[in-house]
Amino acid sequence: MTLTPPPADRYISHANLDIAAEVAIQLEQPLLLTGEPGTGKTTYARHLARTFGEQTGEGELPLLMFETKSTSAARDLFYHFDHLGRFHAAHDDKMPSDNRDYLSFNALGAAILRSRPAAEVADLLPEHRRPCRCVVLIDEIDKAPRDFPNDILNEIERQYFRIPELGLRTIVADPDYRPLVVLTSNSEKNLPDAFLRRCVFYHLPFPDPAAMRDIVRANLDGEPALTADAIDFFYALRTLELDKPPATAELVGWLKALRGRGASSARTLAEVRQIVQGTLGVLAKTAEDLERVRAHAKEKLGALAGDAQY
Repeated sequence: MTLTPPPADRYISHANLDIAAEVAIQLEQPLLLTGEPGTGKTTYARHLARTFGEQTGEGELPLLMFETKSTSAARDLFYHFDHLGRFHAAHDDKMPSDNRDYLSFNALGAAILRSRPAAEVADLLPEHRRPCRCVVLIDEIDKAPRDFPNDILNEIERQYFRIPELGLRTIVADPDYRPLVVLTSNSEKNLPDAFLRRCVFYHLPFPDPAAMRDIVRANLDGEPALTADAIDFFYALRTLELDKPPATAELVGWLKALRGRGASSARTLAEVRQIVQGTLGVLAKTAEDLERVRAHAKEKLGALAGDAQY
């Protein structure tokens, strides 16, 4: 199936990335995306939810996100059980005694439940009305403990999970509505080989200036006149020795800030140096980086009259 974006979709995708997603869907494997922050890994999951649903006639698919933490355990991907609340209930006759009242479902667990007929899971997901497919985003999986990816191998591959608190009740995804799983990694640490073998991998390179102009045009209504100059300035900053080089999101946010402060009609950044000075904090995220960025701006755009600190 070819994933072509509908008109409302502002994500500028790579042809090969869409092919990788199609292969992942065909092989029923997770799609693993790597790349530095700001290359569009997280946004692609939203794009996939729109495009796949449009192509299949299901409409935009629900997108469920799991934000991985350094303390994440395998079960956290599926559900949370309030052990403390259940403990208090054991000593208070007024509190519910059914374990189901202390369950809440997280991204992949909720997606698997939503794939089942409503009658089968009404006791766990009473708001569920009909089977549907979801896109599940497991964001920044490399933040998790080393064992986390291996601990979820079988569950992700076979799309099921067990709930020990309900007597090992097992919930298996309906094959017709298997969740589409997208994982992202900033490559802060290596993922286990066994896990990688069960994923379809794609690395998103940082956009070149031509692609960045397309991204900016897609995300800003009415492209600012100074876009070309701003993009050149942005890429020049990325050549500096910054602790946190600005990414795509920072560029788009900066252009919005420039426009909001009246710079949208300027042809060059030098014409609006005062506005540029006040918005450099969108691009630099540490005191040291901001000092370097200000020095670069002074060199390229010229100093501000009466501002010795610029």
